[in-house]
Amino acid sequence: MSLELAILVAGYVVGFYMAWNIGANDVANSMASAVGAKAITLRQAVFIAGILNIVGATFIGAHVTETIRSGIVSPEVMENPDLAMLGAFSAILAAALWVSFATWKSLPVSTTHSIVGAMIGYGISAGGFSVINWKGLGQVAASWVISPVFALIIAYVLFKIIVALVISHKASFIRALTLSPVFIGIAIFVVALSFLWKTPLGSTFKVEPPIAIIGATALAVLLGIIGRNLLARFISPDHPKGAEEVFRRIQIGTSCYVALAQGANDVANAIGPLAVIYFLVKTGSVGSQVPVPAFLLVFGGVGIATGVAMAGYRVMDTIGRRITTLSNTRGFCVDFAAATTVLAASKMGLPVSTTHAAVGGVLGVGLARGLEAVNLMVVARIAMYWVLTVPAAALTSLLIFKILYAIF
Repeated sequence: MSLELAILVAGYVVGFYMAWNIGANDVANSMASAVGAKAITLRQAVFIAGILNIVGATFIGAHVTETIRSGIVSPEVMENPDLAMLGAFSAILAAALWVSFATWKSLPVSTTHSIVGAMIGYGISAGGFSVINWKGLGQVAASWVISPVFALIIAYVLFKIIVALVISHKASFIRALTLSPVFIGIAIFVVALSFLWKTPLGSTFKVEPPIAIIGATALAVLLGIIGRNLLARFISPDHPKGAEEVFRRIQIGTSCYVALAQGANDVANAIGPLAVIYFLVKTGSVGSQVPVPAFLLVFGGVGIATGVAMAGYRVMDTIGRRITTLSNTRGFCVDFAAATTVLAASKMGLPVSTTHAAVGGVLGVGLARGLEAVNLMVVARIAMYWVLTVPAAALTSLLIFKILYAIF
């Protein structure tokens, strides 16, 4: 077996391992609020996330991936095909190992930042510190604050509004049902814009912002009215959970969106470096962008689904239960805050992480009940792992690359 073929085979194994870790950590933390609020069971979360991640990855996943994540490393380090192959392999293995370690510790980390850190480690090994875009790395560091703070504020304000308009009233169920078109509508509006603006699907259709906003608004109004009628039909006015049951049904929809969107957006974290190896073996060179074959998207989607099923419960437990106690109204606020943060910040060109936004949203609804409602020790441990992600992945990637370079 030739060296190239051996690295390609190993790349498939490690690529699947990375996809597995995305499912176990990234996707799990996004489904955590629904499980923690008991909108769905753990088994239902695994099923929903598994199916929708495969669908999202396969049909609206990135069909073109940037060779170097986020413009952090100069493209010159990819000019030598042999070094590029070893570098891509080192990066994906290093990132997977770090995310796997974090999952074992039951702590949520960003798989995107893991890949960024791993590519930095390879870049320093292959070309020295001069090939690193330190300004871009500074933006990544800024996202450790931007994402959770944005989501915290949105979740905090939205939950306070729901308390004032719904929960504090005696007839809370009637209030929730009456205002449900508004809550369903704003969720649908953000979801529609997210798919038009953030996913590869939106890039393909090149929908202009005014048209996207008009279309999303129309869809939000229509589905808000339909949703309210369905809720009135299927939920009894004397339901023991009252308003919480209304938001439980709405939250199931937002959880489905999160799973579908993550399959579309995050599959490139696992498949991007594998696609680089694949095309280096196939063509002997690689450009600034690499097309991703459909079978690799399916491969990544299956890996993500497997990770959710096998180990997703660890991170789900941390975010859904250990930071603060979640109800269905709070869980809805978390999902909405995370989705809105990722959408708004990505449109402003700010680097964000769904992981960080989800944690920020949970923190926001917790703080809305007072500081004593939040487990600050768990939050501190999560923040420490966020800060460690880039240097840990970089150092691991650097060491793996040095070892492989010495051997081959």
